[in-house]
Amino acid sequence: MPARTHRFLATVAILAAVLTAFFAAATPANAAPHYLVLANLGQGIAASTPNPAGSPAGVNVSSCQPSAAHPRPVVLITGTFGNMIDDWSGLGPTLANRGYCVYSTVIGGSPSSLIQTIGAVATSAAQIGTFVNQVRSRTGAAQVDLVGHSQGGLIGEYYLKNLNGASKVHSFVGLSPTTHGTTLDGLALLGKAFGITDVIGAACPACGDQVPGSAVVTALNAGPVAQPGVSYTIIETRNEFVVTPAGTAAFIAEPGVTNTWVQNSCPFDAVDHASLSYDKGVYDLVDNALDPAHPQPVHCF
Repeated sequence: MPARTHRFLATVAILAAVLTAFFAAATPANAAPHYLVLANLGQGIAASTPNPAGSPAGVNVSSCQPSAAHPRPVVLITGTFGNMIDDWSGLGPTLANRGYCVYSTVIGGSPSSLIQTIGAVATSAAQIGTFVNQVRSRTGAAQVDLVGHSQGGLIGEYYLKNLNGASKVHSFVGLSPTTHGTTLDGLALLGKAFGITDVIGAACPACGDQVPGSAVVTALNAGPVAQPGVSYTIIETRNEFVVTPAGTAAFIAEPGVTNTWVQNSCPFDAVDHASLSYDKGVYDLVDNALDPAHPQPVHCF
């Protein structure tokens, strides 16, 4: 073989070695995978249609192990009418892409139904309690963090206080939770956002449970809602149309609770109730609530 060919092949081999080393250094072996983040609720509903019991990208990944940076698994609790995919295909994969182990489960409805989280709140809260124990056992974590959207926030609050779940939870984040109840008119408007026109009433025990003065709301608000040892953050939007009156229906006006409007960080954010779990500003607000020791800038768009 001519000397010139030898030199050419040697140069190619050296270049390949350099490129391999460069990309190995640029992509650490333990780099978090990149999961697809859907843009809005409409995409989430469409994605859930083939498999209503399915999980969003990055959620319920069996191989995930909590890291030193994010030692607690995050359990996402769906809101009224929602399933895991349509409610959490924005925030779920976003948190997973940031290194969190993220979990969720079917509650308050048949796994085969597109419409879930309509069962009695107390029953759904008990299901979350069972699931929290399963996640703790699976991951070896002593505690989890809870993030609930709408009724999911109420379910989390009820579990923490009325089902004695506080010792198993470090942080709770509610995205417009129905803490103090809301009106059936508001829930009817939410149903329209999901394409539902006739679910209120006997077909939706959770709807009655979220009315002010219901047994669930009364039990939750008998004495302090926030439980000792748990960090509470409530995130609400000024464009709220379901949990009304906006702010006062969701916020927990108690010492140590952080109540915040999305628009405090993103003044021009038009996010509404149904879209809170798909909002970029909310992603950062939730991340900062889960990891307050390492706050990140809030990116509004």
